[in-house]
Amino acid sequence: MVERLAPGFLNEAEAFQLGRADRAVVGATAGVDVVLRTLGACLVGALAFPIGYHPRALRRALEDKKVYGPLAESRDPDAFFVRPPTGVRIESQPARRPLFSPRDGVCEDLSFESPFVPFNRRLRDSYARHTRNRTAHVRYWRHRGSEPRPTIVAIHGFSADLYHLNEWLFALPWLHRLGCNVLLFTLPFHGRRQSRLSPFSGHGFFAGGPAHINEAFAHAVFDFRILMDWLSGRPEVEQVGVMGVSLGGFTASLLAAVEPRLAFSVPNVPVVSIPDLVMDWEPIGVMMRGALKAARQGVEEARYLLAASSPLTYTPRIPTERLMIIGGIGDRLAPPRHSRLLWEHWDRCRMHWFVGSHLLHLDRGNYLRETKAFLREIGFLTPGHITS
Repeated sequence: MVERLAPGFLNEAEAFQLGRADRAVVGATAGVDVVLRTLGACLVGALAFPIGYHPRALRRALEDKKVYGPLAESRDPDAFFVRPPTGVRIESQPARRPLFSPRDGVCEDLSFESPFVPFNRRLRDSYARHTRNRTAHVRYWRHRGSEPRPTIVAIHGFSADLYHLNEWLFALPWLHRLGCNVLLFTLPFHGRRQSRLSPFSGHGFFAGGPAHINEAFAHAVFDFRILMDWLSGRPEVEQVGVMGVSLGGFTASLLAAVEPRLAFSVPNVPVVSIPDLVMDWEPIGVMMRGALKAARQGVEEARYLLAASSPLTYTPRIPTERLMIIGGIGDRLAPPRHSRLLWEHWDRCRMHWFVGSHLLHLDRGNYLRETKAFLREIGFLTPGHITS
């Protein structure tokens, strides 16, 4: 499991055979990641650390190991990721100012009231106070008519929920031309789900402390499965697969372990160990190491506390041939070691490395072509629907 990783696993070098030009590109894009990582770490450190990660709060959170530890040790995802009730009503209305409006399709905004309740009783009252987070939001581009089509749900990264950004990042117009219905799923505490006084989108996902992170991931999986139930009953939906970037890649990896109905999972520049990621982000890494030391704990204990919501804890319920990972060689926000660990955990599934970083996907065209080939090989794409 994730808590058994070597203490400094992120420092283990990944060997890539690159030409001089590619090395220059990787170095430049990695530099951009480091600058933005430092700015992000300062922001999160100033606005999240004082709330849920000061020594006293951390000691209290670490007591929750007795709640989450046995769940992780069971290796049974159903023990923590509770199946949502059926029949949750999903409302639909015309999308507000979509950037992409397909000529042969419809763009809608979906929403529903989430009945999610945290597993940890200690957090139930404080979690429920985030009232805007109770309403889930999804944007849906579908083809006209009721002909069954392959359907892809895309999940954004941390603090990167803007629909227009993700329409480009996931190449949604291109996926639509491949004959797919496509959706953008908004993670808890992001976008319209963030609290009114939240300083930035996604702040609430991490600000409440480690136990809160576990519950936020459980909430994301819970709401996705409500959407999955709804899609399964729609006449225009054939198969459903998931793609995710960064934090969305982490969530897509979790869904591969929880939801066997998925046709595929493709995490892009995914994270697999939140504690190690935070330790690598300076200056918040210094703050976290200091807080753990004051609480007489180490990174191993932090991993154990968060293992219940780690994709490395569970065996995927999707066959290996339906799993694919996309990693950035110059990624310095979620370093290549994260993608490599997930690849090893997933029995060395299909893997594509691109020359670029977490934020700058310079040869996106190559991995889009690789993704298309993957979807055709697993029988997800219907040849008669493809227009590009």
